[in-house]
Amino acid sequence: MDRDSGPRVPNQRAPLASEDAELHFSVLGPVRVRRGAQTLPPGSPQQRALLVALLLRDGRTATAHELIDAIWGEEPPSQALAAIRTYASRLRKALTSETLVSESGGYALRIGRDALDLAVAQELAAEAYKANAAGDRAQARALLNKVLGLWDGEPLANVPGPYAENQRTRLVEWGLQLLETRLDIDLEVGRHAEAVSELTALTATHPLRERLRELLMLALYRSGRQAEALAVYADTRRLLADELGVDPRPELSSLQQRILQADAELARPSEESAPPPQPTRPAQLPATVPDFTGRVSFVAELGGQLATAEGSVMAVSALAGIGGVGKTTLAVHVAHQARKHFPDGQLYVDLQGTGNRAAEPETVLGSFLRALGTADSAIPDTLDERAALYRSTLDGRRIMVLLDNARDAAQVRPLLPGTAGCAALITSRVRMVDLAGAHLVDLDVMSPDEALQLFTRIVGAERVGAEREAALDVVAACGFLPLAIRIAASRLAARRTWTVSVLAAKLADERRRLDELQAGDLAVKATFELGYGQLEPAQARAFRLLGLADGPDISLAAAGAVLDLPPHETEDLLEALVDTSLLESAAPGRYRYHDLVRLYARACAERDEQPPAEREAALSRLLDFYLATAARVFAMERPGDRLVTHLEPTGDAGLTFTRLEDAQDWLYAEANCLLACARQASPGPQLRRAVDLLWAAQNLAESGANSKVYESVACAAVEVARSAGDTRTEARARTSVTNVHLVAGRYDEADEQAAQAASLARAANDPAPVYWSDNDRGIIAFNQGRHAEAEEHLRRAMEGSRADGNLPGEASALCNLSRIHVVTDRPDEAIALAREGVALYDRIGHALRLANARYALGIALTGADRPAEALQELHTALGLFESNRQRLWEGTTHFRIAQAHLAARRPAQAAQHAEQALAIGCIGGDRTRGNTLITLGRALEVLGQADRARACWREALLLHEQSGAAEAEEARQLLATPLRAA
Repeated sequence: MDRDSGPRVPNQRAPLASEDAELHFSVLGPVRVRRGAQTLPPGSPQQRALLVALLLRDGRTATAHELIDAIWGEEPPSQALAAIRTYASRLRKALTSETLVSESGGYALRIGRDALDLAVAQELAAEAYKANAAGDRAQARALLNKVLGLWDGEPLANVPGPYAENQRTRLVEWGLQLLETRLDIDLEVGRHAEAVSELTALTATHPLRERLRELLMLALYRSGRQAEALAVYADTRRLLADELGVDPRPELSSLQQRILQADAELARPSEESAPPPQPTRPAQLPATVPDFTGRVSFVAELGGQLATAEGSVMAVSALAGIGGVGKTTLAVHVAHQARKHFPDGQLYVDLQGTGNRAAEPETVLGSFLRALGTADSAIPDTLDERAALYRSTLDGRRIMVLLDNARDAAQVRPLLPGTAGCAALITSRVRMVDLAGAHLVDLDVMSPDEALQLFTRIVGAERVGAEREAALDVVAACGFLPLAIRIAASRLAARRTWTVSVLAAKLADERRRLDELQAGDLAVKATFELGYGQLEPAQARAFRLLGLADGPDISLAAAGAVLDLPPHETEDLLEALVDTSLLESAAPGRYRYHDLVRLYARACAERDEQPPAEREAALSRLLDFYLATAARVFAMERPGDRLVTHLEPTGDAGLTFTRLEDAQDWLYAEANCLLACARQASPGPQLRRAVDLLWAAQNLAESGANSKVYESVACAAVEVARSAGDTRTEARARTSVTNVHLVAGRYDEADEQAAQAASLARAANDPAPVYWSDNDRGIIAFNQGRHAEAEEHLRRAMEGSRADGNLPGEASALCNLSRIHVVTDRPDEAIALAREGVALYDRIGHALRLANARYALGIALTGADRPAEALQELHTALGLFESNRQRLWEGTTHFRIAQAHLAARRPAQAAQHAEQALAIGCIGGDRTRGNTLITLGRALEVLGQADRARACWREALLLHEQSGAAEAEEARQLLATPLRAA
């Protein structure tokens, strides 16, 4: 199929009469009729067949004979004509006579184009194919998903007659073609892991559709599953030979060969090719640097803007960014390239806006007028008169003006040309949002590749090539800031005895880095000093204190805590810093520093902040803010959990939330900043609050998105607490580490941490970590097959939770005990324990852990051979995990749903959910992945895909052998079983 054009589905002709906007008809599923929100009865099957025959005729009239053929074919009843009239009369009463009309001995429907879901689908599909042909994959995919969303099962479901059957076949085929096109786009934009699950289910439903098999092979290959991709081909070849006696089509065979050859092009999604920037050649400007590097998109954007001056408008572009980011270098380079558009000349001035003596506009205009040929005696005295003469002189000419280092828009306005054919290119540290009509561009630092390229051009390819990793360290230490890279490279180029590693080592010391980044009259610190020196006192204080925080960025609320100011005052200060390019606005309400600017801000804090204790106080306020707010989120997510009562007190009330969704949004948006704050605070007197912050934010570890960073911070906190002899804090830190190991399936390490945590907590008389650790050790012993020991731990956890009044802890222990009863062949007790846990969570309104309880109940019901009830519980759990952002638990639940479907003898559904589990990831790491592959293989074997099944089992065996899991024996036995015929 041509992927840039849709299948030939007849277009719906526009109505010939007035439209009834209230009526809507659906044929992409059961035939339905609605008037507004009211559903109208479509009538008997034959009446629905008549309606379909009229709906799909594009508004044209159908004769009675055509309608009889459509409904009954070659054997109509003797009273067919009378029946047609009866059906038409009934439809007219339901739809109104203006909608169903009689003419020329037949009938026609007069409806609006958007009244039929098929017509809407056709228009959306046409737009999608058009967008795809234009290279807009995201828009094409979105539109195709809208089209596919209109399907509601089998088209024209249960409508009798040969016409409906033919149309049903056509629409089913069209729907599959649309789905294949959308999946094809998915693979082109790199969504192969997500596509595997859907394609697995589709190939089970449509086993002979080779295009789906081809897409599945490609998706598996790009997901790093080459053996499975080849197994799909083997299964397909065998199936086609057995069912049809044919070989796979050439496209499928070609794909197999490319996979066997590990074709590098096949492994990459096709990238949309961006048109290369059109080079331009300007002149009469300061010399461009010979080693100008990168900035391709900015050169193209600014060059294109300047080129518009050839038309009927004046082009004005204002380029803003921090000092040292290369604004002037870029502007001069672009201006040189744009020379051909301005044959009448180019003007340049350094407006010195970063210093204390910015150039006056009337002085600049005097020099411009002289350059344009105006005699000194003809230059007027006042600013307004000079500006008027300047604009008159430029009239009819095509001139470009480069205004470098502008202070603000007021300095620039008198210097702008006023006629078409001219252009102004402006650089400034200030974003000129008040410069009417200007095209604003924010210049960021270089990409790593561009930065390394610039460094190499200055230092030399031979020296950099010999120490490429050290060179990458250098440009990273420079924050990819062009000025810093140029200084570092120039220092190295002037010292032939230095290696790149020597320079990298010098720059590795953050406290010395800014001092190292100076060469001759170039210095990064001096560039920043110019901007800092122009700040008002409150702005300078904000600049200093906000730079102390380690997070990648900072929210407005967190910044308010650091500065101890209300939100509106904080926002005014931060936006002022953004306008001076000393701070960046990462997103609405979020702000960040460039790495070198942050170092400079910290140096300013050490030098200028008085009293010095204010630095520590600012960071303490930030920690209080994070801890108080994280505790509020925890309390909303886990109502009734006593953990929040055991946390260190804070001097900040934190944010309040009215909706759980908003609270979770905050937690995950602040994850990196929150963890950075905990890491930064751990080594000092704020250790206890830092560890409690980890405890309150433990969902970050369970979600899977932040597990590695969380683990790193928690392990560091353990060492700090141990060195300080603080057993209470060490116990709490070790419970956090235990949680991370549990999520990853590292049970030996988790058990060691939990045992130490319990021992330390008992010594410190801190009850919560004791019963938390007992619960964790019960889970660990269960997963390692030590069932009696697991039951003992969990009963202690239940008793400890009850003693502390922690109902969620008690419920958790009950649900975990249920799992033990499942594997020890006590199904009734397992179900009863899980239901008791569900009831407790229901009572306290604990949505997140209710998901865990229903998950446990689903497993118990699966073990009791009650798959229908199990699936109901597991799907409920899945929805709760999804709404609580627990991505790894989502994946694990898909695995359990797959097991339940397999038990219910629904292999296609089992395979689809197993694939979703593999794509998402699971609690338990490689061990659960191995078990999921075993389940997927069992489902595929039943579906006749034996080669792919064995590929899954081989991967499962490898994972289980590496982790020492007992399930390795199950994988070996499956692989030892002879291959069954499809």
